[in-house]
Amino acid sequence: MSVPPALRSADVLALRMASLLLGSRAVGTPREVVTWFGALQAQDLASAQWSFGLRLPGSTVSDIDRATEDRLILRTWPMRGTVHFVPPEDAAWMLGLTGVRALIGAAARRQSLGLTEAIVDRAVEVLISALSGGRRLTRAECVAQLVDAGVHTAGEHGYHLLWYASQIGVTCIGPQQGREQTFVLLDEWVPSPRRLDRDDALGTLALRYFRSHGPTTRQDFAGWTGLPAADARRGIEVAGDALVTVDVDGVAHVMAASLLDEAPAVVSAQMKGQLLLLPGFDEYLLGFKDRTRMVPDEFRERIIPGRNGVFMPTIVVDGRVVGTWKREVKKSRVELRALAFAPLTKTLQASFVRAGNRYAAFLGLEPVYPADPAS
Repeated sequence: MSVPPALRSADVLALRMASLLLGSRAVGTPREVVTWFGALQAQDLASAQWSFGLRLPGSTVSDIDRATEDRLILRTWPMRGTVHFVPPEDAAWMLGLTGVRALIGAAARRQSLGLTEAIVDRAVEVLISALSGGRRLTRAECVAQLVDAGVHTAGEHGYHLLWYASQIGVTCIGPQQGREQTFVLLDEWVPSPRRLDRDDALGTLALRYFRSHGPTTRQDFAGWTGLPAADARRGIEVAGDALVTVDVDGVAHVMAASLLDEAPAVVSAQMKGQLLLLPGFDEYLLGFKDRTRMVPDEFRERIIPGRNGVFMPTIVVDGRVVGTWKREVKKSRVELRALAFAPLTKTLQASFVRAGNRYAAFLGLEPVYPADPAS
C-alpha cells in the first residue's frame, strides 16, 4: 500500500480557500460556480446571491436573478432539508440520493403537526394541478390554493407542505416575484434532467465536494451531504483518480488531484492580506463540520450566537475569521459596519472599505460607512 503524500497543516487553509473560489482561481458565470460546488447554501437568498457575487468579480445581484430566470441555476432542498442552489439538471438525482434522507424524520414531524398521509398526498395533488402548464405561484398563493381545495391545515402548516412537495421532487423554488418566493413544477422547469445510477451519483457528489472544499475529511463530506459513512467512502472510491488522499498531521484529507499541482506557497502568497466580507451562510463555514481552521474557538459564539443555526456574516483575513459585519440596506445606499474581534489595522480598515465598496456595487447601491469602519 502506498503512503499518501503529506501536506503541511499550514498549507491546508490556503489550498482550501483556492478550492472555495475565494482565492485567485476564476470562473465566469453563476452556472459555472454552482456546477463547481455541486450545491451552494441558499437558505437565505440575499446571502446566497452574495456567495455568487464574491466568486464572480464585477457581477451584480441582477446577474444572479437572471441566471435563475434563465434556468441556469435552481433552488431546492437537495440535502439535510436545507435550501441550496444546484445545477437544474442535477436536482432530481440529488433529491433521490441525498434529499430523501430528510424525509426519514418527516413522518414523525407530520404527526406532531397533525398532518396525516392523506392530507399531504392531497396537498401534492393540489399543487400539481395549480402549477401545471408552466404556472408559477408565490408561497402565499400556493397556500391559498391548498386552503381553497379543502386542505384546511395548510394555513398553519403551509411551509411543511410546500417543503414536502419539493423534497419529493414535485416542485422547486422558482424565480423571485418581487420579494416573494415562487414555486414551479420541477419536471416542467427542468424537462431534461440528468439521470445517474447510485454509484455515479455518489462519485459525482464526492468529486464536486472535494474539489470545491478540499483538502478536508471524509467526515466533513458526510456531514455536508447527510450521507452515512459507507456512502461517503463509496463516493470517494467511485471518483477514483480525480481525488487524492493526503496526510495532514496524521489525519487523512481528500482533495482534487489537480490541486496538488498548485504550489501551496504560491497560493498562500496570493491570499496574503486578503480581506473578504462573506455572507453568513456561505460554504466557507457551512461546508464543513470541523471549522477550527477558520474560526478561533473563543469567537465561535459570536459567529453562531446561541448556536441556533444562524450564521453571522464574517470578516475573513488570510482565510481566518477576524470579526463579523453588518449591513443595512436603504433605498439608494447600504450602510456597512465592521464588528472586528480586535481593532483592525489601518491597512485592514482600508481593505474593509474596498470590500464594502465591492459589495455595494454588487447591489447597485451607494456604500456608506456611518462610523469608523473598524468600530
